[in-house]
Amino acid sequence: QVQLVESGGGLVQPGGSLRLSCAASGRVFRADTMGWYRQTPGKERDVVASITSDGQTTYAESAKGRFTISRDNAKVTVDLQMNSLKPEDTAVYYCGAELLSWGPLDEVIAGRYWGQGTQVTVSW
Repeated sequence: QVQLVESGGGLVQPGGSLRLSCAASGRVFRADTMGWYRQTPGKERDVVASITSDGQTTYAESAKGRFTISRDNAKVTVDLQMNSLKPEDTAVYYCGAELLSWGPLDEVIAGRYWGQGTQVTVSW
């Protein structure tokens, strides 16, 4: 099964840092755009940062200057380095990606996938 698995969330104090990682598994051979999204109760899921296969990045205004997204095309992974964290950054963070994989009949399957989410809490 094709999956995205996140790791690296946790509890940090304001001003602290966390690094989130996301790895694709299964018969994946390529990822197009990959990104990180966050969601709080009662609110829609919003993009935090995204990165294209050739390294072009986009950030939410609230993340600019504090967060850095990066990827490894060979390993099909994407990371989010979060610095100078604020309480308002508290949310469940999700990895999302456009993935190409081999299907059971060796056909190419293209799809949008989401990780299970990882909790980030910024508090004293």
